[in-house]
Amino acid sequence: MLTNRQHYNIFISHSWTYGDAYTRLITMLDRSGLPYKDYSVPKDDPIHNALNDQQLYAAIKNQVKYCNVVLMMCGVYATYSKWMNHEIIICKKDFNKPLIAIEPWGSERTSLEVKKNADKVVGWNSLSIANAIRELG
Repeated sequence: MLTNRQHYNIFISHSWTYGDAYTRLITMLDRSGLPYKDYSVPKDDPIHNALNDQQLYAAIKNQVKYCNVVLMMCGVYATYSKWMNHEIIICKKDFNKPLIAIEPWGSERTSLEVKKNADKVVGWNSLSIANAIRELG
């Protein structure tokens, strides 16, 4: 476990189609004061241009291996995302990393697949998210 003086390496699993949620989450983490380094894959990152699924899987796996914890937004879209399911496999089976599921604010339907694989489920609240990272990271 890291002390509060060290940073946490995090991977935020997200859909590039819903990049605004990723941006809002980063803003919340920045405001929380939690020291972290983001190993996520932003849309403009070169691995977005991977030539095939195997290259993209390997690139994501390479990012996750350096992380203390994986954050995954569990909006209902996650249930239907092939890559979210791959990221669950990378997180839990390839590396056995802690997975924090974040329920979107005000959502009535969320992904059961994400929540059943999560070590902790938290609401869309910067304090809850930061505390979960501290606890599991």
